[in-house]
Amino acid sequence: MATASLSKKLIRIGVALLSVAMISIGITLWVTWQLEGGAAAVNEAGRLRMQTWRLAAAIGTGQPQRQIEKLVEEFDRSVNLLKHGDSSRPLFMPWDDPSVTGRFTEVERLWLAQRQIWLSPQGPAFAANASEVESFVAAIDGLVLAIEQQLSQLTAMLNLAQFVMMALAILGAVVMLYTGYMYVINPLQTLRRGLRKVEAGDFGARIAVEVDDEFGQVAAGFNRMAETLQSLYSGLESQVKAKTQRIEAQRLRLESLYEMSAFLAKAEGIESMSRGFAERVRRVVRADAVAVRWADEARHRYLMLATDGLPASLSEQERILAAGACICGGSLPDAGVRVIPIMADSGGGLRQCAKLGFRHVVNVPVRLQHRILGEVNLFFRDEVSLNAEEAELLDALASHLASALEGLRAEALEREAAVGQERAMLARELHDSIAQSLAFLKIQVQLLRNAIARGQSERMHSILDELDAGVRESIGDVRELLVHFRTRTSGEEIEPALQETLHKFEHQSGVGAQLEVEGAGLPLAADVQIQVLHVIQEALSNVRKHAHAQHVRLRVVKGERWRFEVIDDGVGFDPGQALGPSHVGLKIMLERAQRVGAVLSIDSAPGRGTRISLLLPTNPVCASAAAADAAIDASAE
Repeated sequence: MATASLSKKLIRIGVALLSVAMISIGITLWVTWQLEGGAAAVNEAGRLRMQTWRLAAAIGTGQPQRQIEKLVEEFDRSVNLLKHGDSSRPLFMPWDDPSVTGRFTEVERLWLAQRQIWLSPQGPAFAANASEVESFVAAIDGLVLAIEQQLSQLTAMLNLAQFVMMALAILGAVVMLYTGYMYVINPLQTLRRGLRKVEAGDFGARIAVEVDDEFGQVAAGFNRMAETLQSLYSGLESQVKAKTQRIEAQRLRLESLYEMSAFLAKAEGIESMSRGFAERVRRVVRADAVAVRWADEARHRYLMLATDGLPASLSEQERILAAGACICGGSLPDAGVRVIPIMADSGGGLRQCAKLGFRHVVNVPVRLQHRILGEVNLFFRDEVSLNAEEAELLDALASHLASALEGLRAEALEREAAVGQERAMLARELHDSIAQSLAFLKIQVQLLRNAIARGQSERMHSILDELDAGVRESIGDVRELLVHFRTRTSGEEIEPALQETLHKFEHQSGVGAQLEVEGAGLPLAADVQIQVLHVIQEALSNVRKHAHAQHVRLRVVKGERWRFEVIDDGVGFDPGQALGPSHVGLKIMLERAQRVGAVLSIDSAPGRGTRISLLLPTNPVCASAAAADAAIDASAE
């Protein structure tokens, strides 16, 4: 017969106690709700007595008929509230009690009779109706008394439920204590006694397995453990020693890996990295010499990056080694760590190694994602053999070296790409601003030559004025470009960079500028901030050149979608004619907006200023630099 598990026993007992507790709590909550509703009904019924005497007093003192009608309406509301209850709070009559129902019916009947008297136009004298008022109040007192009797019964029921819950709590505690002792504490004490015997060296101790629950399974496991300990006790000391040595070896390997990882993470150059790697790996495996070689892309040649303990003559001789010319520098793509014996009659480079007294070389390929990048050669003058764990350690160290060197290469490529992008941006800015101005100046110079040839004095002065204005504008563009290139964000917030941009604009143009920031939103990414700053700077440049404004406002609205608005009070223009070939600035702003997925809108008209709005997407991300640069260059051409 299968015995229920301990968890099932505890779950059944817990479910039973929980069910009883939930039922008791439910009864208590129901009784409490009834008491709250009845108490509110008692209060409302008590108000009927007060309202009755107020009516009687109003008639007795000769109050106006309107005041009496108002009191009657208030009494009607109280009666309806008692009859139908209040949905906004617990207020209801205990209608299941016949005495309460009868009392309320009597009060309602008397009120309907009294109501006609109270509303009579002539209004009977208070003395003539005193007996009827007292009888009506007595009926209300009877209703209140009937409700209170019902509430007293509910109170007694609540006290009984609380007493039962207390008894159930005591019973539950007793049941849980008994269950805990029978199913948990007693088996634990039995296991504890067995463990004490084993601790004392009595490996013949056994525990009787009486049930098939979790503790029974633990007892069976304890018995098996005792049998195993009893059988292994004779060789326990040697096994512990072997395990200790193995753990110590693993600790040393992990320490070597950690030390190598820390060194490679801090190394700054290939030379220092490879030299430090050679020194450390030689110390780890206790080799007599180490050589670190790196392969070219086609793996036709191997370059000696660093050596440690290797004679200078051999290092110089094998500084550049052709693949396959020697055992060193010939790692196959699927090769692992190999121990290669060096014989005295070996050919090629191994003969020189034999003359130097080396008897074995360990070849460790430097591999990154199944791609051979180089190899590490470990030279030994004594016999050497590597187990699987030592070979795995050497392979892991070589992989760390490959990752670190590849990281240096990636950083170099990233720096090169950053420089290229900066140069491309500089070229674009010069092309879109200075180049346009110089082309204009070139045309004006040609016109000046024609005017000189024709002797047109007025035309020459006009062209000279335009050349002077063009040169001044070019100088301003150069200064503005310098300001743009120096503008960078200093953190997650863009407000300081915007404020600095406005200060520089005021200094250059003499136009007052104001920054307004509203709302709250997630910070923008650094590359997105740069694009936004360039759009705003281009908009301010257009204000400086064309708007003739007296004041500029930069409004920033933070939120799920950021909005930037540049608002000026200048002369304005027609947006429909603003994207012609000569309006390069607006085209640049549109292209930069597209780069971050934003929407650029222009609201302007001649004579009423200009509003340029930049609305960012929900999660703005700057497009790839190469694709964006190509798009801008193509559009500028």
